[in-house]
Amino acid sequence: MSRPLKFLSSLKLTVALLAAGLLLIFIGTLAQVHEGLYNAQVRYFKSWVIVGVTLFSTKMPWLILPGGYTIGALLLANLSVAHFTRFQWTWRKSGIFMTHLGIILLLLGQLGTDMLSTESAMRLEEGETKNYSEDFHANELVFINKSLPNEDEVIAIPEKFLEGKTAITHPQLPFTVKVKEYWPNSFLTNFGPFIAEALAKEGFVRPTADQGLGPKVMVLPIPVVTAMDSRNIPSAVIEVAVGGAVKGSWLVSSQTSAKQTVEHEGKTWEMALRFKRHNKPYSFTLLDFTHERYPGTDLPKDFRSRVRVVNPSKNEDREVEIFMNNPLRYDGMAFYQASFEPGDTVTVLQVVKNPGWLTPYFACVLVGLGLTVQFMIHLVGFVQKRATPAPAAAAPGKKSQPQKSAEGAKKP
Repeated sequence: MSRPLKFLSSLKLTVALLAAGLLLIFIGTLAQVHEGLYNAQVRYFKSWVIVGVTLFSTKMPWLILPGGYTIGALLLANLSVAHFTRFQWTWRKSGIFMTHLGIILLLLGQLGTDMLSTESAMRLEEGETKNYSEDFHANELVFINKSLPNEDEVIAIPEKFLEGKTAITHPQLPFTVKVKEYWPNSFLTNFGPFIAEALAKEGFVRPTADQGLGPKVMVLPIPVVTAMDSRNIPSAVIEVAVGGAVKGSWLVSSQTSAKQTVEHEGKTWEMALRFKRHNKPYSFTLLDFTHERYPGTDLPKDFRSRVRVVNPSKNEDREVEIFMNNPLRYDGMAFYQASFEPGDTVTVLQVVKNPGWLTPYFACVLVGLGLTVQFMIHLVGFVQKRATPAPAAAAPGKKSQPQKSAEGAKKP
């Protein structure tokens, strides 16, 4: 066996990876206190390498650790190589093969879930219709060409390109976008001539925007939040230029849905900074939302949404009910009744797309079946050994005497 294969199949590597996994879980769990659940998961468990950690309020920027993807990939390689190089393919070890295959499937399923799954939310008021859901964390700067007769041309720029405050170009955009100011979390408020000074003392700033919403509002920069039940509201001042000619600067923010446009060559482009959208070829309409509480309390007993699903591509138009522990599975997605807003007229559906959602079930069944088969093989062998009679042993203290022949027994 070559050295690389011997190393990958070694038991020492298995123990080292399991120890590294325990350390990663310990550090990642503690990091959730100050980084939040989502950020800690991304930084520690959905990464290849971790540079710098904080442990018990002590910063260690020099510490480099393997991320969850690295440990998982090496464990997968270790188990696979050991399985195919060290184990003998016999029926008496069929349970071990099934167990190992289930663990491999579990690792691959988790990797596929991390890479392919998406989670978003669909907020609906009674009577409102939507054909998209919004991401929980990601934002995007969009430019929409409203001049087309039958459809809108949407160009989306991820929020990460705003953080560098650099010029942004796109093949389908006829102009250049330059980010002049960027706040990862903020709050906007209107101001009048008599309260601008008071707002400035509280930390509000006037954005350097001369078009649209910019001259009418002030921005309060807010520290980034990490709690799962809260959202960051980013804002930015962007400048639109064609060649060297500047058309103006606008303030865009996820807090407001006010329409702002820029004209270029007879075309109207609408701009907005919004939560990333996941468009769908069908629409949901909230017909009714009901909310039942336990008597004498405000604790929710049951809340459900009656939704109309319209899918023109399938000639489908039907009504469904979505309530707690009863999601709607449709078009490869699961729509869960997640939350609601005061007034009992607004529902929030959690939309989960996970192509490998059945993989953990198959893997666990395979592991359980493999362990059962291996146990039964050993049990049957043990019972068969007990059922086989052992050869009779001589009585203690007595020695067997050789028998004399008839001729030797006669006297002379």
